[in-house]
Amino acid sequence: MPLYVMIGRDGPDGIALRKRHREAHLANLQPLVDAGRVRFAGPIRTADGDPCGSVVVFEAADLAAAQAVAETDPYAVEGVFASVEVRETLQVFPKDTT
Repeated sequence: MPLYVMIGRDGPDGIALRKRHREAHLANLQPLVDAGRVRFAGPIRTADGDPCGSVVVFEAADLAAAQAVAETDPYAVEGVFASVEVRETLQVFPKDTT
């Protein structure tokens, strides 16, 4: 299954909104986690350690399916993210042994 990266960049109220919508954001990703389709997920941080965005690397059937994941993410829906980018990627390291 192809691998995609979702990069969400927080808007000006990102920190406050993250706190409000974090549980819904995690719950939205849980089915992908349970299916073993998330390779990496976590916040992007500023030099001070504050979250300023998120990265999720996950498997999806195609770009449209990957974009649907991004569009339904509560951080995107509720305005935590000012922008979201989804791109297909290719894992080089570590080497995929499956």
